[in-house]
Amino acid sequence: MNQTHHLFHHHTETTRRLTEGTPWKVLLSFAAPIFLSQLFQQLYNTADSWIVGNFLGKEALAAVNSSGSLIYLMTSFFVGATWGAGVVISRHFGAGDEERVSRAVHTNALLSTICGLAMSIFGFIMTPQILRWMGVPETVMPNSVAYLRCYFLGSTPVVLYNSFKGVMNAVGDSRRPLYYLIFSSLLNVALDLLFVGALHLGVAWAAIATVLSQTASALLCLRQLTQPGTIYRLQLKKLRIDGQSLKEILKIGLPTGVQNSVIGFANVLVQSHINSFGDLAMAACGAYSRIEGFVFLPIMSFSLALTSYIGQNLGAKEYDRAKAGARFGILASIAMAELVGIVSFFFGNYLIASFIRDADPEAVSQIIAIGAQQFRVEALFYFLLAFSHSIAGICRGAGKAMVPMLIMLLVWCVIRIIYITIAMRIRHEITLLFAAYPLTWFISSVIYLIYYKRSDWVHGFETSEA
Repeated sequence: MNQTHHLFHHHTETTRRLTEGTPWKVLLSFAAPIFLSQLFQQLYNTADSWIVGNFLGKEALAAVNSSGSLIYLMTSFFVGATWGAGVVISRHFGAGDEERVSRAVHTNALLSTICGLAMSIFGFIMTPQILRWMGVPETVMPNSVAYLRCYFLGSTPVVLYNSFKGVMNAVGDSRRPLYYLIFSSLLNVALDLLFVGALHLGVAWAAIATVLSQTASALLCLRQLTQPGTIYRLQLKKLRIDGQSLKEILKIGLPTGVQNSVIGFANVLVQSHINSFGDLAMAACGAYSRIEGFVFLPIMSFSLALTSYIGQNLGAKEYDRAKAGARFGILASIAMAELVGIVSFFFGNYLIASFIRDADPEAVSQIIAIGAQQFRVEALFYFLLAFSHSIAGICRGAGKAMVPMLIMLLVWCVIRIIYITIAMRIRHEITLLFAAYPLTWFISSVIYLIYYKRSDWVHGFETSEA
């Protein structure tokens, strides 16, 4: 089936074909709202740390920051799995297949709901044990448990928002998710200031503020998805798991979810080593990770944009156009990431300082010094991170999600953990821990470069679809 229905010609404000127009202009205009969405998404993480650090002190900041890698581990698998739906939907949309788009949308919605509920149950039960495995200090443990349990209880809206956003991005609508996220991000900051700043309710309420805000963005997306007359309309009576759609989604989404969770698992192990340096290092590295999240914005924006762009163009058999867009996306992502890296290298100490206000000036000074040191080790190598994520986005759009999964599993998990384990036994120095990141970014970039130059990622798809 390869027919274009009337819905593709109506309601053009809700969908956008990435198969028409100058490739670099289309990619830029599509990536820009995704960038802004990622920017406001990062505010969720940063607002909690900044407000908690300034109002509740270094121990509360360490508790929130110690939770970051575990939250990523738990959410990244389910969010990554739903990305597969975005690729499937973008490909069917590019091919003009309305029925397949609808089946994939409804399968994705039900699958995401199940995943969100499963994460809530597992996360609530396992939080204390996992934190103990991570070596979280007893002084930080009560706040960490309270924060994480509140977060995981409300994790279903987090998964659903990312799932719904993926559907809209897949059909070329990257603006509405941005508007919804701007609203919910501002709501999150306001609730953080109310619960933590004004009412002094404690760390758990920072998580509650995030959950309430994510729920608002998920409901706004749901409202749009249920609008009549759109290609992706979500209807309760059609909500079921379609076998063919599920198979297509899992083929791409499962490797992506595994890839994300593997990286998350490696980060949890890294966090356990950071914990061994004490609560000052935990606070410093946590503040660094919040700031580094802003570095990822252009990287992830182009990676996500490339996935939808490649998916639509390969679905429409626009192979030369797919290649042209891929080249531009890679170069733009590298340039923007390195620009941010240079700024971070020189001003990292000021950025870290903004996250902590404590009665002990010596502790504050040490936190700033550790965070600035991490910037000096990593910041100038952000271009490698950008290259790896760009190629991974292209691979997912081309339906080859196993490639980035295997590379990330080997390099960002196995090699990184081996290096850290050996380095920490030779010399227990935090700089050696920081060096694990640029080292593994370099190795993955070399492998991706070889694959990208030698593979038939476009024409292999063309052959398989013939």
